[in-house]
Amino acid sequence: MTTPLAVATTYFDALEAGDFATVAAQFSDDVVWHQPGGNRFSGVHRGSEAVGAMLGGMMSVSEGTFALKRSAPLMVNGDVVAASVHWTARRSGAEMDGTGIDLMRVADGKVVEVWLFTADPAEEDAFWGQG
Repeated sequence: MTTPLAVATTYFDALEAGDFATVAAQFSDDVVWHQPGGNRFSGVHRGSEAVGAMLGGMMSVSEGTFALKRSAPLMVNGDVVAASVHWTARRSGAEMDGTGIDLMRVADGKVVEVWLFTADPAEEDAFWGQG
């Protein structure tokens, strides 16, 4: 049986390496993603295709520079994994350097729900802009 920690570790290892195929493989088909803020990517995204489109949009807007890394060991409570994260991104005329917490619930070896928290929502909204 794949543990929530193993799934989350695979997800973050792949994300940090830019291996988006492996990232996507960690999601259940009906994953629910809660993106904070008031920008073009904010809101609840339902399904692996919608989440993939959102992540692809972030890479496009950031001109391929969006990068995220864990800033502390992963923490587990049952089927929920918490990650303290740091991210950066650049695009023409703007930069972002943020911190936050990612929570993910894992069931049957797949990520089924994700909640993101950002320390500076205004910075993210300004960087990502309105849709």
